[in-house]
Amino acid sequence: MKNELIEGYDKYIVAFSGGKDSIACFLSLLESGVPKSKIELWHHLIDGPGETFMDWPVTEDYCRKFAQAFGVPIYFSWKERGFKGEMLRDNSPTAPTFFETPNGVFHSGGKGPNGTRLKFPQISSNLSVRWCSAYSKIDVCSAAIRNQSRFNGMKTALISGERAQESTARAKYKVFEPDRADNRDGKNKRHVDRIRLVHGHSEAEVWEIIKRHGVVVHPCYYMGWSRCSCLFCIFGNADQFASAKLVSPLKAKELVTHEKSFGVTLKRDKPISIVMDSGKVYAAITPELLEMSRSTEYTGEIFTQNWKLPAGAFGESCGPN
Repeated sequence: MKNELIEGYDKYIVAFSGGKDSIACFLSLLESGVPKSKIELWHHLIDGPGETFMDWPVTEDYCRKFAQAFGVPIYFSWKERGFKGEMLRDNSPTAPTFFETPNGVFHSGGKGPNGTRLKFPQISSNLSVRWCSAYSKIDVCSAAIRNQSRFNGMKTALISGERAQESTARAKYKVFEPDRADNRDGKNKRHVDRIRLVHGHSEAEVWEIIKRHGVVVHPCYYMGWSRCSCLFCIFGNADQFASAKLVSPLKAKELVTHEKSFGVTLKRDKPISIVMDSGKVYAAITPELLEMSRSTEYTGEIFTQNWKLPAGAFGESCGPN
């Protein structure tokens, strides 16, 4: 099943969150005949390495085990001090970016002007105030490409999993465009195209390709989540926050403490404590899934012959709009 949109590239980078859409992107590359030797998975650690704050503890190792199962390399990148460090930034520069490469870990940036956050990202399509996506993912990815000379003089496809069905805003995204890391007309001749490979896919089509390959998805889907983003994603509804509180009660308490300190709510109209307490915990959360989601080690399978649609499929997306 060849796809002319992705033909002719030297390297394919999949922006791999560990969620269903990024999995579908990777599997689509395989089904289109792209050799594994040309594919890399890139995962951006929201909280940086070590202890998690907003993200799922199990996500990093799930992504690592997924890459190992398929025999492709995965490279992790992050902002020093992660999400919390940027949230608590007070009259200081944005932290440097660290990124893994085939030749070790390197870093860039960290010498910009002083600035202050002292608030959570705000629910908005404007990435200057919803800074978590730009700061923790988009900027990190661009910096990692720009600062690796191995991409100079070659043609790279950056594959990401935004789908039109997710929101009105995402429906307006281009399927194909030069990426912000592109420098094809500059001295580096670094040709980087952004390709949203499943932009036109329905959620049913995404699950169908995952089913064809018998892939076991991230534990959060089996627990009832319909999106694999941060555990405490700012777009989550009351049920998601109630369920997230069950997964990580100490982090939930810390969110409440920071919100009171900032004097700015995470959810705009009401304190996060009220949001959490007003929701219903997902019924699909079992003790086994709860234990797995809290662990930094993913102990489940990546493939199964008894594939079942997760409880969270076709549920409340609660994502960027």
